[in-house]
Amino acid sequence: MPELLARLVDDAAVFPPGNAPLPVAVAAHRDHRDAWYARLVGPLVIPASMAGELTGGSGLAGRLAGALVPGTEIGLIGDGGIEALPGAVRVLDGGPAVLRQVEIAVARRGEDPQPGLARLARLSAGWPGVTWYAETPLSWGLMAALDTVAAARADGVDLWPKFRTGGLAAELFPTPAELAAVICACRDRNLRFKLTAGLHHAVRHTDPATGFVHHGFLNVLVASAVAADGGDVAAVAAVLSGTDPAPLVEHARRLLSRRRPLWTGFGSCSIPEPLADLQGYGLL
Repeated sequence: MPELLARLVDDAAVFPPGNAPLPVAVAAHRDHRDAWYARLVGPLVIPASMAGELTGGSGLAGRLAGALVPGTEIGLIGDGGIEALPGAVRVLDGGPAVLRQVEIAVARRGEDPQPGLARLARLSAGWPGVTWYAETPLSWGLMAALDTVAAARADGVDLWPKFRTGGLAAELFPTPAELAAVICACRDRNLRFKLTAGLHHAVRHTDPATGFVHHGFLNVLVASAVAADGGDVAAVAAVLSGTDPAPLVEHARRLLSRRRPLWTGFGSCSIPEPLADLQGYGLL
């Protein structure tokens, strides 16, 4: 597995549109970890409210805990608010799973993200060894929010920004210019970022079922490299807008031995889809 692609895709099988039952997701994740492409796959990501189902005991929880390979990496998505996260994190202590990351939205679109960021920064400071992601809307207050994340990191908190690049409505898909501005803003603050939603395929395309134009994860990967090398917003947006795979693949091939710049990766309910695209484009 090329260094550029290591841990690119978190296994979010239980989330839409896949919606796999947790026992099915656990079994499939075990298969991913045993496969030749294992190094492509990050943690198994689940809602924080499901954390108790991965601990020991009787019934379903006991069977699931037994199915987990000791040391299985888990990511939690905060679905009960920031205040509920400590309980979910503690539930995993001493179990077969290892908590690697926690992600939560700190504000809705149009809300001030600062109060949520402040609470999350205080909470995350108390859990060393766990990486925290603050999902921030691409709307009002974003740049100030990135400043707050950068300040928290300067104080030693393992906190990074996360952004949504798709969903069930057209307004949840940022334009190439909007996403390029965010990527460059993260670069300017020495911040790595995570993305989620709408990135199952490598190259920018229109979904025939919805008519929504999806970003391609290969576009994002190359755009992040362009930004890391000093490209401006226009240059980064041009890469994000591309629908011809040839120049993207050619650029990516030159980067394969490098650590992925700026972008930590993305969550996908499907591991086979991005894997198939990488194979089809000859990058594996």
